[in-house]
Amino acid sequence: MTNVKALTWFEKELVWGVAPGELSHLTGRIGELYAAMITRGQMAIETNQRGYDVVSADNERISVKTVTTSTHVNFNANTFDLVDRVIILRINIDDEIGVSVETIMDETVENARTQMRGSSNKLTFGVSSGRSRMPLENLNVTDQAEYGEYMIQQYENGTIEVLKHGERQPVAKMHLRVIAAEIGIDTFYEENKEKNTRLLGAHIIKKLNAMKAGG
Repeated sequence: MTNVKALTWFEKELVWGVAPGELSHLTGRIGELYAAMITRGQMAIETNQRGYDVVSADNERISVKTVTTSTHVNFNANTFDLVDRVIILRINIDDEIGVSVETIMDETVENARTQMRGSSNKLTFGVSSGRSRMPLENLNVTDQAEYGEYMIQQYENGTIEVLKHGERQPVAKMHLRVIAAEIGIDTFYEENKEKNTRLLGAHIIKKLNAMKAGG
């Protein structure tokens, strides 16, 4: 299973109502595939390989942990000496962006160990809630369209903002659904999977600008 296929299946499970915490079999696989990709490496040959999951192109033995909502990650202290590098990933589920993979840690085993608390047989790393964001106003608006009292704007990172009478609306998707219904854009795709805010907003902007160009 490729990383893209694994992510697609993960999204389908979410649509079917499965809680992210119950998908550890998929999140672990996604993390290992992602780590193999970014290190140009290979998955460990043995299932449940002791200590590490991926061997990089530089011959590093990598222990990969992937979380969704967990606030900590545990490592086996008894096999930690078999590891050269530690990668901790988080799969984020966001209504605006969709499903994405975030790197929480990518360190040598020596640096990783200094950030963990330990006992006789377990090492634990605390996972923070997330990174702070830079102000959106620092980015350029790359596309936009007007619709009645609304202005829909798309920024260079893909973020969609909805302004009503010039004021930014805190829940953009609520307004996008209304506009989509009025101009005939489907808010779902692929087996009734709802479009995220960025995709729906981009489709609305494209449709509105096409309607304007056509008179």
